[in-house]
Amino acid sequence: MDTIASLFSFITWPVSWVIVQFHTVYGAIFGPDTGWAWGLSIVSLVVLIRICLIPLFVKQIKATRGMQTLQPEMKKIQERYKNDKQRQSEEMMKLYKETGTNPLSSCLPILAQSPFFFALYHVLNGIASGDTVGAVNQKLLESAQQAHIFGAPLASKFFSSESEVAALNASLTDVRVVTAIMIVLMSASQFFTQRQLMTKNVDTTVKTPFMQQQKMLMYVFPVMFAVFGVNFPVGVLVYWLTTNVWTMGQQMYVIRNNPTPGSKAQASYLERLHKSVTEHGKTRGRGERAIVKAIVAKGRDRNEFERKFINGLNKAGLAAQPDGNVLKNEVSAAAQSEDGTPLATATPKRQQPKRQSKSQRHSAKPGGEAEAKTSLTKSDEPDDGKQAAKPADAAKKSGQQKPAQQKGGGTRSKAQSGQRKGPQRPKSPSKK
Repeated sequence: MDTIASLFSFITWPVSWVIVQFHTVYGAIFGPDTGWAWGLSIVSLVVLIRICLIPLFVKQIKATRGMQTLQPEMKKIQERYKNDKQRQSEEMMKLYKETGTNPLSSCLPILAQSPFFFALYHVLNGIASGDTVGAVNQKLLESAQQAHIFGAPLASKFFSSESEVAALNASLTDVRVVTAIMIVLMSASQFFTQRQLMTKNVDTTVKTPFMQQQKMLMYVFPVMFAVFGVNFPVGVLVYWLTTNVWTMGQQMYVIRNNPTPGSKAQASYLERLHKSVTEHGKTRGRGERAIVKAIVAKGRDRNEFERKFINGLNKAGLAAQPDGNVLKNEVSAAAQSEDGTPLATATPKRQQPKRQSKSQRHSAKPGGEAEAKTSLTKSDEPDDGKQAAKPADAAKKSGQQKPAQQKGGGTRSKAQSGQRKGPQRPKSPSKK
């Protein structure tokens, strides 16, 4: 580790100078020889570095999403040229060039902060060995050696010997307890960061080898931090714990406000966005307009969550515009009363007559023995017409032939079911 740290000695002096400046500020508040002054100086160094690395973090997000979208095409190339590794590499590079994707972009933040990490390790290791490094002079060296964080010296390690710890006015038990707790917190924060990336911010509609690699890294990185952490000084553990917590919070913010399309995080975000838009009747802020604009531009290529979001806006009487704004739908607006109450847009269905059974249809035929009334017909004949029909029925039962009715004479029996009302053409007498 010392050999690697010496390779980044060119940045040791700037890093030590920044720590000294922060120590001057915090030393005036907490005291120059306290662990709070030196510990907060390291934390402030991490925050400053990570703020400067935000543009690289944005590139990392874009590169990671670009790699996720390219996974299906990469898988096709691997299957097509599985026996020709050279041609496979050429096609991969061609795909990267056409899409403007750089696989190394996802590692930029880690690579960029590596020099600062090794420079800080070199400074703290010099404090442990009693050597002045960079901007840390002899007076600051003595102050740093007296600084303790929860009873553990700034330059002590988990495997430091008892004599080394005693020279820094501390006990070996305090050092190992503090370093063990910090190593566990460092590994846990790394695991949680990788886990929320896998469970919430990955497109679940596409199963690719990239997801398997991320799942493997979710378990590998915490183990690596635990193995190497026992050889880090307490000050370096403070550095890594702080940068892991920063990464976790930064990723939570990105997942909540700019999730990966097709992920569970996008479903949650669109639900919140739909609630906000329907409540206020418009998109608020540049971020919301950018999301709506991207969804509208996809057209038929929208995923399940995006289609549900657009349909929800339409049901609420709103329409998403290509520029990302949301306006009231004119069709829905026309279907509202003056006080704003929505009216029913669908016309009521026409009532169909009740379907008759088979026996009722047979009884409704002319010449039938029984007569059935339906809900669609109503008899308007007088009572004497009913009485005139009774002798004819009695004569039919006794075997006598029903006398033929004279043209225009007599009264007709009441209208059969299904027949028109009013005067009808008389039937011709049956021939026997």
